[in-house]
Amino acid sequence: MKHPEKKIAKSIDMPGRCRKFTDMVYGGKNPDPDAYWREINEVQDEFNPPPMEYTLFCGEMHGHTDISDGHTDIDTYFRSIRDKAQLDFGVLSDHDHGGVGRAELWDDGKWERIQEKVREYYAPGKFTTILAYERDSYPYFNNLIIYYRDGQGKMVRGVRDGEITKEELTALLKRDDVLVIPHDSYCLSAGCDFTTLPPELMPSLLEIYSCADCAEYFDHPLHKDSWVRGGAWQDALARGAKMGVIGGSDDHVGTPGLDHPDEKYPFCYRGLTGVWAKENTREAIFDALKKRRCFAFMGHDRMYLDFRINGRCMGECFTAAMNEVRNIWIDFKAPEAIERVTLVKNNRDHVILYGRGRQMIFDYRPETECDCYYVRAVTEKGRFCWSSPIWISAE
Repeated sequence: MKHPEKKIAKSIDMPGRCRKFTDMVYGGKNPDPDAYWREINEVQDEFNPPPMEYTLFCGEMHGHTDISDGHTDIDTYFRSIRDKAQLDFGVLSDHDHGGVGRAELWDDGKWERIQEKVREYYAPGKFTTILAYERDSYPYFNNLIIYYRDGQGKMVRGVRDGEITKEELTALLKRDDVLVIPHDSYCLSAGCDFTTLPPELMPSLLEIYSCADCAEYFDHPLHKDSWVRGGAWQDALARGAKMGVIGGSDDHVGTPGLDHPDEKYPFCYRGLTGVWAKENTREAIFDALKKRRCFAFMGHDRMYLDFRINGRCMGECFTAAMNEVRNIWIDFKAPEAIERVTLVKNNRDHVILYGRGRQMIFDYRPETECDCYYVRAVTEKGRFCWSSPIWISAE
């Protein structure tokens, strides 16, 4: 791509138009056309980035037991994630109210028992458990999960249980030892309004999908509940929020991380999270989530998504010169056939790849002071996958 007028004529490019590729196409007659075409196509791979420096781990980020309003015990819950779903990490996030009409999580030794089980099932390098709980936080993010970096910690109670103030939420979001991730941000009963929310109250991650309730944009076809404008992920991104995504099942029936093939689409698929981390330990998984090096996907069968721009991983923010080419690498894999992979730029579908998920794309044109890119993929089974974004500020 050395043509001096390329940026006048094009906004998007690909390795298939590099001069080496073109010169080989115009190389005249060849005695072995098939081998020659393989060699020509290999030229494109020369632009691919080196292998990812992190390892992909997949896990369950959201679920409940009979400690609150679920229908299974803690041991069955963690064993289902570890042994049946065979995931790398798991989170138990029981409600702080402890189940309507029952003792709150801070009573009857419930919180102590949860911490004990989180420690018991933690096996560094094999299976990671993360301490968490879900609290009502009206009027901000009515459903809010608090994740702890360590396997222990105090519950965060404010001026009034079930509610939270701006000052309390601001302080919580500033803590290094916890992650604060909302869900149901779009629905009538538990929604918020990202279009007016102060920047300091924007969390770094959002649960984009659990079970038939995708929060990507208003009236998403996967969503089967209520909708209120202003509560979608794209609403937050449009405000400049540096917000990545996770997935969780919100399981209440004792099958965390597993599909429900007897249910109709999309209820048959629960949400899970992929994390690019240095190792399968609590600290490494938590730190990767803090840095938004994660993606969400539907269904138990694992998906693979490597999304980088100029060598920067999903979740990162960086600055580039106005004339610097943005080398966008997408590598998506799933057990079933791929229907399409979409590169979304500034909340608009920008490039669509049909039937394949691996491509280097060159973007020549910055559009705003800070451009936001993410990947949305969908398979022929209707399973979606969303990356956390990458943000590029132009200088």
